[in-house]
Amino acid sequence: MVVPWKSRLALLFTQKQRLDKMFRPVYSGGMTTQNQIKRVLSEPSSIQSVCRLLESQEIPHRSALAGLVCEQFRFHDARGQQQRAGCLKALRELEAAGHFTLPAARRSHRRSSPRRLPEPVPLPTEVPDQAGLVRGLELVSVSTSEQMRIWNELMINDHPQGAGPLVGRQLRYLIASQHGWLGGFGFAAAALQLADRDEWIGWEAERRRQYLHFVVGMSRFLLRPSVACRNLASKVLSLAIRTLPDDFARQFGYRPWLVESFVDTSGYSGACYRAANWIAVGMTKGRGRQDRFNQWALNAKAIYVYPLVSDFRQRLGLSPDAGRGALSPADGLEADQWAENEFGGAPLGDARLSKRLVNVAAAKAQVPDRAFSGVAQGDWPAVKGYYRMIDQPEQSEVSMPHILAPHRSRTVRRMMGQKTVLCVQDGSDLEYTNLHRCEGLGEMGANQTGAQSRGLHLHSTLAVAPNGLPLGVLRAQCTAPQAKSEEEDRPSFAIPIEEKKTFVWIEHHRELVELAAEMPQTRLIDVCDREADFFELFDEQRQNPGVDLLVRAKHDRNLTEEPGKLFAAVRQAPVQSRVRVPIPRQSARPKRSKQKARPSRPGRTADLAVRYTRVQLRPAHYHADKEPIDIWVIHALEENPPPNAKAVEWFLLTTMDITSAAEAEQCLRWYCLRWRIEDWHRVLKSGCRIEDLAHGTAERLRRAIAINLVIAWRIMLMTLLGRQTPELPAAVLFSDIDLRTLRAYAKKTIEASLAAGGSGHAGGENRRISRTQQ
Repeated sequence: MVVPWKSRLALLFTQKQRLDKMFRPVYSGGMTTQNQIKRVLSEPSSIQSVCRLLESQEIPHRSALAGLVCEQFRFHDARGQQQRAGCLKALRELEAAGHFTLPAARRSHRRSSPRRLPEPVPLPTEVPDQAGLVRGLELVSVSTSEQMRIWNELMINDHPQGAGPLVGRQLRYLIASQHGWLGGFGFAAAALQLADRDEWIGWEAERRRQYLHFVVGMSRFLLRPSVACRNLASKVLSLAIRTLPDDFARQFGYRPWLVESFVDTSGYSGACYRAANWIAVGMTKGRGRQDRFNQWALNAKAIYVYPLVSDFRQRLGLSPDAGRGALSPADGLEADQWAENEFGGAPLGDARLSKRLVNVAAAKAQVPDRAFSGVAQGDWPAVKGYYRMIDQPEQSEVSMPHILAPHRSRTVRRMMGQKTVLCVQDGSDLEYTNLHRCEGLGEMGANQTGAQSRGLHLHSTLAVAPNGLPLGVLRAQCTAPQAKSEEEDRPSFAIPIEEKKTFVWIEHHRELVELAAEMPQTRLIDVCDREADFFELFDEQRQNPGVDLLVRAKHDRNLTEEPGKLFAAVRQAPVQSRVRVPIPRQSARPKRSKQKARPSRPGRTADLAVRYTRVQLRPAHYHADKEPIDIWVIHALEENPPPNAKAVEWFLLTTMDITSAAEAEQCLRWYCLRWRIEDWHRVLKSGCRIEDLAHGTAERLRRAIAINLVIAWRIMLMTLLGRQTPELPAAVLFSDIDLRTLRAYAKKTIEASLAAGGSGHAGGENRRISRTQQ
């Protein structure tokens, strides 16, 4: 007996209702995993089921067959409606592959032209130049035929990709105002695959197929070319993000978790996305959705995403550590995991070398002050493996940037978890004069006896949280300084900045500006000492203002207004507040060719009077083509220093607006954290003893130094975490054997103290250890 197809559909619907009661979605936000229609129907058993449907009854057209298939395989969306369009597409593809023959289509599938207006949309009038002055600004959801015609007309005339067609679940908006139609948005399905996006999320292919419907693509964003209104783009982007989730849920029965969009960087900078707190996660490969033959015909575009929910990774079933999301400073520091987290997957050209790097770092961290032959404790295969890695050819992939690459990625993620990050730049000389046969070292100058010293100059950027915790090493490079050529007769100002050693400060600042685009919710501040007080750096920041500067002034610069000098101008300003600042101890430094001898200085607390004012720095005569630079200067003076001590006096230059005493004090506190990088240098030299390294070339030294940079960072972070968060479980930082050793040491120390009849120093030591164990 052949069951009529309508009766068959009713029977299947009744069965579906019973099944739905048995299998309710786990996540209450609506639709859970995406139906894999083509994948399910491509199974041999599914093809046989479709064939039986075609053979067992007379089906008048393809749409009727799609309805039967949707009910049999439960292809329904979050609203309980059949997913006929996706089912029809899969059936047509399976027919083309020769699996069966479908009934005739009710109508041809020729693409129709979009509905349009008979004439272009009138231009908006009297649009103000500030977004806040636009009257009646709102987003209008496209729901009527007339609104659809307006949207199509705008996109066809003004958007480089026209009106579409869009694919998948779609929402369209018009940007309305009392001045007229300003533009529009179009939302549709997300890209099927994007390597950089998928890496940022942290999902694998199967999970992506299941949950991709929770990502919405912003396929169209248009502000009409005639509209010149500052900050309007970022404002309507924010308005769209606030409007989209509720409208999407009403239309499709569930709420999305992420929105993605693309920016053609050949014509646009993406500044409005960054201003609206979108996150730049990478670049496309230049392929479109329909590029089945890998023609790569499109421009590569920047990928931006906006999380609509903060816990989207947990909703995807991923760990908070997955992908490239934010981390806290202590995440992943466990004794048995930290080396894999900070060095794992380093692009060294060979997976075996990357694994060896992890093992070397983990072992070296146990005894950071010893050479690796001592670290290995007789394990000669481990020693050979270490030297095979360090002694790779000069041009191999084993380099300082590649060794540091995984750590830098983790550092960026730790920065994403902060509202403000201080990016502290500084340099330090590493002396290797005793390595007479080491090739590639630079000339570090002469000491007080006139003897030439050889070594490398380390310039680094260390990321520091506002509470003082170091987040990691963003960039480090070791250069080999060379003496000035006798043939070089150009004056200093005639030498291009790119040829000067100070250019390294600009290079690091440029990298920070690029990095700021990846974390728009985090404010980056480039903190530098007096060596960075040169005009070109401030001019660089003026041209690319994504990262503010906080620099201690070295030069009493000329100003455009009276009194004409920088220091005098701020000294004349009234005292705005008084603060107490801890001044760290200072180690003695011998005289070198271009450095004065520096005496040691004990640490103390200084009471400082604080002044600030805004000034204009006049360019030097060799920068006559440059405009003056507007900048704030903060003056902090110790009016009553201790006897025989030099008064503390700081002049800080900053591109941040200083409009209150509280903001000036904040800058002072931030500048004080610049000493974190000097503490890190001290750990490198005294704790890790990097100046005792002995290798045959400068490149090999750089590789060994790179490993120690991360080890020194971890040592300093562990020390500060123990002081600032004593409640942190000891297992986060120490292995079981470390804890047993500490407990045995504590017990022995207490017993010795009690036997001696006192508890002073031993008790203090015990208190510190007990606090760490908690």
